[in-house]
Amino acid sequence: MALTMLDYGYNNKYSTSYGANGATDGGGFVAGEPQSSPAGGKGGYGKDTVRPVTIKQIIDAQQPHPDADFRADGEPFVQVTFVGQIRSISTQPTNITYKVDDGTGIVEVKQWIDGDANPDKMDVEPNKPRLVEDGYCRVWGRLKAFNNKRHIGAHIIRPITDYNEIFYHLLEATAVHLFFTRGPPPSAQSNGQKTGAANGVGESRQEFATAGDSALPNVSPLARRVFNTLKNTPQSNEGLHVQMIASQMGMPVSDVYKGAEELLAIGIIFTTVDDNTWAVLEA
Repeated sequence: MALTMLDYGYNNKYSTSYGANGATDGGGFVAGEPQSSPAGGKGGYGKDTVRPVTIKQIIDAQQPHPDADFRADGEPFVQVTFVGQIRSISTQPTNITYKVDDGTGIVEVKQWIDGDANPDKMDVEPNKPRLVEDGYCRVWGRLKAFNNKRHIGAHIIRPITDYNEIFYHLLEATAVHLFFTRGPPPSAQSNGQKTGAANGVGESRQEFATAGDSALPNVSPLARRVFNTLKNTPQSNEGLHVQMIASQMGMPVSDVYKGAEELLAIGIIFTTVDDNTWAVLEA
């Protein structure tokens, strides 16, 4: 069962490269141990839904007995995403352990090493951002407990290069907390204001996603072709790699990059698993 992100109603109606939805649209991983969602949860929320949290929420989460699900704000969860600063990195033959601090607490994040992978061939791109001590990262993973000590089994951990992502995540975690403790927010229509139109960005992005190519702003024909290829080519949640787009369009990779840069700049597409893989921002 693919992991999903619930629309909690606090104006988070768009998928982005910042949000917890990055674990599906961005990471594209599938839960290793599919579990059924609890019957009747709020708004269809299931425990395998990726939940944005703070580390304090991870530490304070309740677990009645070792086989029970963890709970925060009264709701069960397994998969989490959070951001923080890497305080230390410890490399072992089978795993890498990161101590991550987000200002509310510290938790260990373990990423298991693929035994078939050749470490000499990993991260060979010299310009690719790396995970380093004191750097910031985003984590997607599963909360686990062993010998009464909690840690995160990481599906994905990547460096943060845009520090707006840190503030975005804290706001998103707050919105989810409010959803479960106070219920859904009043409709934004009740005060006569259109949801997402306060700064004009949300409204324009919705138009891009619903109206498609006809609603694109003044972009070059090249960017328009890249957009149409991304939108209409069958793909996984990870989107399409630049090489695949170039093959589909029958043009050099360098030209695809030029068109994609225009689309990235105006927020119509976003990067997923790496800087060379993109997906269309859907409303």
